[in-house]
This record gives sequence, C-alpha cells and structure tokens, in this order.
Amino acid sequence: MLLSLAIPAWAAEPKELDWPALIPEGAPVIPPQLAPLHDLSQISSALFAESAPAARQQAPDAPVVKSLDGQQIKLPGYIVPLEVSEEGRTTEFLLVPYYGACIHVPPPPSNQIVHIFSEMGVRVEDLYQPYWIEGKMQVRASSSELADAGYQMEAEKIYAYELK
Repeated sequence: MLLSLAIPAWAAEPKELDWPALIPEGAPVIPPQLAPLHDLSQISSALFAESAPAARQQAPDAPVVKSLDGQQIKLPGYIVPLEVSEEGRTTEFLLVPYYGACIHVPPPPSNQIVHIFSEMGVRVEDLYQPYWIEGKMQVRASSSELADAGYQMEAEKIYAYELK
C-alpha cells in the first residue's frame, strides 16, 4: 500500500535539464555572437548596442528535441520579460541560458529559448538573478518582438537558482 502512494510522488519529480539538452544530438551548437557582458570596462559598448536597432536572432528555426514534449522538467536560466503587470510582475517571459540574451546581445538560437507563461510571475526588480523554472515542456514554436522560441512552458514553480 505504501509503495503505491510513493510512486505518484516520485513520478511527479521534474527531470532536471541543462541548456545543451534542448539541442538535438548531431545538431550544430551555435555559440553566442557576442559574449555576455561581465566586464564593466565594456559598458559603453553595451550602452551603444542598446540604442542600436535590435540584433537579428542567430537561428530562429533551430531544431528542437521532440521527445521533451509533455515532460515535467526543471531548467535554470535568466528571465527576459515580455509582459509586465501593473504590480510590476512579469507573467509572460522568455527563459534564456545567459544574462542579457535578447537584450544586450543577439538572441540565441530558438532551441535555446523557452517561452514561459506564469500566473504567479516574477517581480521585475528581481530579474538580475537566475531562476529555476519547473513545469510541463511543450515543443511548440512561438514568436515575440524579441525572439523566436522553440519551446513553451506553463510555469508551475519559479524559484531562485542557488549554487550548490
């Protein structure tokens, strides 16, 4: 009897993924066109880039891992807001592998972007840090003003990413 109660709890545990897991085996890995900004001596270049026209996405139709469709997953990343509520929370956003993607540097390939929908949202002032997002992955393309995404997810849990 106890075993039958334990199985559903175990089955509901999300599969922890990293960003390379979203690229199909044998597909090209496309490195960022520009390195993320970590060196503050480059801040003037970054500010100039902000005023320039939006950079083109590297691979807006990159291949996806179809077997991820419908899986409960847990993925770390940075939030790029698409919608912000009157309360200052983003409830629709892109999850990307590095800080500044889609804003400070050209968007990564579509298989490195997950379009997230969330009822709870995240406070906009907390977007500088990475987050874990848990939910059911959907292998479904979507487009926004900032970039095309190869995946979508309805977030069930959002919490700060902590190094172990």
